[in-house]
Amino acid sequence: MPVSLLRRAAMAAALMAAPALADPMTLQTASGPLDLAGRPDTLVALDVAAIDTLGALGVVPDGTVAPLYVSYMDPQAEGARVVGTLFEPDFEAIAAMAPDLILIGGRSVAQAGALASIAPVADMSIGADALGDGLVRLAALGTLTGTEARARDLASALQGKAERAKRLASGTGDMLIVMTNGPKLSVFGAASRFGWLHDLGWPEAAPGLSDARHGEAVTFEFIAQTNPDTLIVIDRGQAVNGGDANARTTLDNDLIHGTTAWAAGRVIYLSPAEIYVAAGGIQALNRTLDELIAALEAAS
Repeated sequence: MPVSLLRRAAMAAALMAAPALADPMTLQTASGPLDLAGRPDTLVALDVAAIDTLGALGVVPDGTVAPLYVSYMDPQAEGARVVGTLFEPDFEAIAAMAPDLILIGGRSVAQAGALASIAPVADMSIGADALGDGLVRLAALGTLTGTEARARDLASALQGKAERAKRLASGTGDMLIVMTNGPKLSVFGAASRFGWLHDLGWPEAAPGLSDARHGEAVTFEFIAQTNPDTLIVIDRGQAVNGGDANARTTLDNDLIHGTTAWAAGRVIYLSPAEIYVAAGGIQALNRTLDELIAALEAAS
């Protein structure tokens, strides 16, 4: 065989034996576009909402945090290596995994700089518009994991559910969001971390509330004077500490009984882990919308 043909055959054999080069991609994050060499082979996720959405896509990250505080996610995370907590990543464990990408969120974003020395970091934080941000993160994670079709199906179903909730909320008056933490009360407005609930069509019962992350501390008298048509309740104590819910006991008093919301049967207790810990995760959003729809249908 001529030398030139031998050389061509050798080159062809080498190309066939070499691993395929990954296709570069751009991941849309909360901090802007992030260029990656390709889809990650080893993925670490330090954000509960991101882990939730990955679970909806049928993807288990290689590394995750514990505890997740959301019971339905525990089976989905089986097989993943625990690499710290939401607030304290285990840098040594993460480095030992040599990940191609690390997903962070609101509770781990302060560690972004330190984690970036290990691998590229993608900020998947969820803002005040948990529904809108959740859909954007869903599309991004679908692209990242090659599950784009599944992501589109999930997005369509979630948007349909949100429209149904809007139809049911329409005409039910205004709404107030209250968080209980034992006997303590705080309220949240449309600019807050739970403000996306107002986007379902409820005007604010108490306009002008700040966007403080932990809400504004109030009394039972404040709620009675505000007299919301709908009262949405989040039990922080249950979300963080577990155990029996006590929000129902906390709000079982004459001042709350005198509100329009109580009389109309529109005091809606949301599962706190989903809306407080995993807010913006696709499974969490679905569960919250299911609860709102069921409560509004029961009260109609």
